[in-house]
Amino acid sequence: MAEFAYEPGDEAGPAPGESVQEVSGKSPWRLAGRRLVRNRLALAALTLFVLIVVVSVGAPVYAHHIAHTHPFDTNLEATTVIGEIPIGPTWHANYFIGADEQGRDVMARVLYGGRSSLEIGVGSALLCSGIASVLALLAGFFGRLVDAVLSRLMDLIWAFPVYLLAISLATVLLTLEHPFVDPASLWIPTIIIAFVYVPYVYRPVRGQVLSVREKEFVEAAVGLGASNVRLMFGEILPNVLPTVIVMLPLMIATTVLTEAALSFLGIGVQDPTPSWGTIIQDGQGLLYERPLVAIVPGIMIVLTVLSLNVFGDGLRDALDPRSKVR
Repeated sequence: MAEFAYEPGDEAGPAPGESVQEVSGKSPWRLAGRRLVRNRLALAALTLFVLIVVVSVGAPVYAHHIAHTHPFDTNLEATTVIGEIPIGPTWHANYFIGADEQGRDVMARVLYGGRSSLEIGVGSALLCSGIASVLALLAGFFGRLVDAVLSRLMDLIWAFPVYLLAISLATVLLTLEHPFVDPASLWIPTIIIAFVYVPYVYRPVRGQVLSVREKEFVEAAVGLGASNVRLMFGEILPNVLPTVIVMLPLMIATTVLTEAALSFLGIGVQDPTPSWGTIIQDGQGLLYERPLVAIVPGIMIVLTVLSLNVFGDGLRDALDPRSKVR
């Protein structure tokens, strides 16, 4: 098994500002956690992202106990009544940031849309990272024909513009009449987004696998008779895992943006399920009358992507502290 405690002379060495005594004999994961805790900006970004997740998960509480409305039902004929006042497709104080053209509470829909956007963003990022890591392990470890086939396949996917490929796949799947394909399912955009971004994770992870494969501890494990599975998942994978972890929040930010773009174009999340992209599309025609319908979900997207990128930078600095000086 690879050694995870720093020893003097290790090429990674201490981070700038750290002494050898501070890191000697300690696990890199423990050192990374300590560096991350000291990074207040990264912790603030993580706190903001967690807050966005919490308020999105709590969408039913807001809809049922504060807005007293169902965000999926239209109220064009003022069927929703708060006290003695009917609520139609106009702004009302109980609706906090107003109603859309169908009389639905925008704030409730923004929170419900956050659940869909985050579910797709996190799910597609995890699926993409997992598939890319396994393929990169196979390509980097076996090399030759396996590496050539997988790398050319990734190059083929990479050659297509991301949004054009995603739009093409979504159009085909949404128009496909099959009992196992539900156009309203969130799995369709999740799988599509994960597929188009596999090469973006595959390439850096494959490079790390090629580097780690030549290390002395891998050769020692080979000499001890370790199997290929043990070498890949017991020796190489733990040493390339930091690369995957660093890329994960950045991929979540990217997939959230992609989901919003696809939903805005009408080929992502389908009605009646809301997402930040579909809400912006609904508010496009209300920019002069009720601009908050489009502005609020846009702000949520900006805050989510910003927090994930800042936290990703802090995570990279914690796991790879010497990256700035290399």
